[in-house]
Amino acid sequence: MKQFSYLLLTLLTVISGYAYLRYAYKVTDSTPFTQEIVLIILGTIATVFITALLLNKQTEVEIGKEQSIKFLELKTKTYERLLDLMEEMSVKESFSDESITKLQFITHRLAIVASPEVLREYNHFLGTISQISKDGSFEDDTKVLGAALGKLTIEIRFDLLRENTQEKKSYTLEQIKHMITDNSTDSSSININ
Repeated sequence: MKQFSYLLLTLLTVISGYAYLRYAYKVTDSTPFTQEIVLIILGTIATVFITALLLNKQTEVEIGKEQSIKFLELKTKTYERLLDLMEEMSVKESFSDESITKLQFITHRLAIVASPEVLREYNHFLGTISQISKDGSFEDDTKVLGAALGKLTIEIRFDLLRENTQEKKSYTLEQIKHMITDNSTDSSSININ
């Protein structure tokens, strides 16, 4: 809206300046110095309006860029937490309810920042964890865990680097909500004995 008003003001200034110049040229044919002053004033006003418009646009772009950087940092930290937790859970002889609780909280963090592709793959990953964690450890299931984690890591990479070479699938808001709900339910249903 600001840009439009600046553009409108610039247009009005140019039109009124042109009309005034036409009038000033006819009236001040004998004094060219006056014509030059009018041109300088009109040029200065147009320059100020155009500069204000460009600075406003530059500020918007910089704010958007800063927000994108902060969001990418948050996304990266969340993915790192998930991978750190998986590493912690896999090296322990057995993991506790505390580890499962941490996994549930990471699930909710992922719901905020992850792409739909990562959410979908994370749902598959939670299913794998649920199947192999019944004994409270990943001791004999490292290959299965590694394969599931590998698939998830690929989607995380695509999400972070925005280089998904696969055909982009469009997800509706309802599908994304359903994936988030499934992930939350799946992370809550992981039981250890």
